[in-house]
Amino acid sequence: MWLQWLGWIVAVIVAVAGYFVGYHARTKLAGRKVTTAEEEAEKRLTDARTKAMEIELEARDKALKLIGEAEAENKQRLQEITQEEAQLRKRRDNLDHRMDAMEARERKIDEQRKEIERRQAELDEAWASRMSELERIAAMSQEEARETLLAEIEVEARVDAGRIVRQIEAEAVEEADRRAREIITTAIQRVASDQVAETTVSSVELPSDDMKGRIIGRGGRNIRTIEGLTGVDLIIDDTPEAVVLSSFDPVRREVARIALSRLIVDGRIHPARIEKMVETAQEEVNAAIREAGEEAALDMGIHGLHPEVIKLLGRLRYRTSYGQNALAHSLETAQLASMMAAELGADVQLAKTAGLLHDLGKAVDHEVDGPHALIGYELAKRYGVPERVANAIGSHHAEMEQGSIEAVLVQAADAISSARPGARRESLESYVKRIRALEQVAREFQGVDEVFAIQAGREVRIIVRPDQVDDVESMRLSRDIAAKIEESLQYPGQIKVTVIRETRAVEYAK
Repeated sequence: MWLQWLGWIVAVIVAVAGYFVGYHARTKLAGRKVTTAEEEAEKRLTDARTKAMEIELEARDKALKLIGEAEAENKQRLQEITQEEAQLRKRRDNLDHRMDAMEARERKIDEQRKEIERRQAELDEAWASRMSELERIAAMSQEEARETLLAEIEVEARVDAGRIVRQIEAEAVEEADRRAREIITTAIQRVASDQVAETTVSSVELPSDDMKGRIIGRGGRNIRTIEGLTGVDLIIDDTPEAVVLSSFDPVRREVARIALSRLIVDGRIHPARIEKMVETAQEEVNAAIREAGEEAALDMGIHGLHPEVIKLLGRLRYRTSYGQNALAHSLETAQLASMMAAELGADVQLAKTAGLLHDLGKAVDHEVDGPHALIGYELAKRYGVPERVANAIGSHHAEMEQGSIEAVLVQAADAISSARPGARRESLESYVKRIRALEQVAREFQGVDEVFAIQAGREVRIIVRPDQVDDVESMRLSRDIAAKIEESLQYPGQIKVTVIRETRAVEYAK
């Protein structure tokens, strides 16, 4: 038992001894670690102090460097300021000198002005004295002398002005004529249309005169049916093997021509058959009208036209003027207008469209009262044609004011197309009547001696009495006659008015 207790005591002693030994060891180790940490801290502190001293030295160097740079910059700025002050002082001295010079000049100018005023007063006094002496010598007041002088100067000025105006107009006309001839010649050469336009047929050939009776029918029922359905008068007279169709409507006349031609070929002529043939012909003509309008617009490269405008354009295929086909004339006008617009730098598409549609009113002018140009203008406005195109349509015969250069070109192209050789036919009676009317207009003016219409009415030459019309008056007379012709006559193209004043001095040597 005691051995057990002894074991326990020994174990306790060993444990206590181990504890004290471990404690002592830990205490010694802790002390050693504390010493090492202190040494490390001291080392770091020394390093930090060294680094701080280095940073402080570096900062002092930078500060000294910045201070040196600032002092150098201040020195430079001080030098610049000193130079600027010197320049300013120099400028101020120059300004002072200039001010002194200006003051001296002003004093001199004042003296000169006073001298001028003094001399002006002397001149006024001398002038008044001279005028009084002149009035006494001439027995004429100053106002009367001024009026006489002004009258003489006015006469001389009028003569000089007339001479200058005549020269300027001659040069302008010469240059304008040359340029216009070039443009028109180029346009006509490029168009190269046929000399004679086609004409609309207004008669139907018959295989024999017996067919006339069948066309008339029993009691005239067949001819009445044809006339009632087509609105065309059939003239059956002594003309052998032919029936003449008469109507102001070219489309109706074409429908009647087609229907009658087919009835003659078919041989069955009675009211029911006539009605069917007229209906078929009407559909065919409507299709041909639409096709002709579309083809004309396509040939000219014009798109977006209203369908009704296309139809009206196609109706011109059956319209003629002095034997000239209206649709062919419109195509030719469009080509001429577009070519001249290209030469002048104008709107080519606008000129081409207006040229193609310029005679649109002729498609319905037998149905609507008024000039065809204004009718065409209203139709164009109704179907959405642009205003500038519509204006060119309405003004191509000067029945409304032209609003663009393209309108002038369309008017010129229309005149060229209708007046070129072979384009139209005119009877001798109407030609003589127009020439006489042209000469009569010129004879109505005072001082006119002789009048001659030449070049098929394209030019009128007036010979005046030299004792009644001087050079200045002859220029005014030519303008007045031209204005009177424009006002009172209708004509294609333009008419040249030439006034000739001839003075002859005759003397005999004996």
